[in-house]
Amino acid sequence: MERYKAGMLARSLAGHDEGQIYVIIESEASYIYLVNGKNRTLDRPKKKKAKHVRLIREEHDIAGINDAGIRKIIKEFVKEGKQEE
Repeated sequence: MERYKAGMLARSLAGHDEGQIYVIIESEASYIYLVNGKNRTLDRPKKKKAKHVRLIREEHDIAGINDAGIRKIIKEFVKEGKQEE
C-alpha cells in the first residue's frame, strides 16, 4: 500500500516553506509533488523529499480539480483548525 496518495494533505517540515500546508498531487519513490494553488500551482508543483513532510490523514478527490479548488481545500482545513494525526 502506498503511504502518500494523491489528494492527501501534508505539512512541510523543512525548508523555507516550513509549516505550509499542501495537497499531494503525485508521489514517486522518495519524492512527492505538492501544490497549494497560490505560488505552487498545478502547472508548477513543488518537488519535495517525502521525509520532509508530515502527512495529514485527510483525503480529497482531486480528479479534475483546479487551483481554486486546491486553495478551497486548504482554506477549509485551516478554518476547521484540525490537527495532524
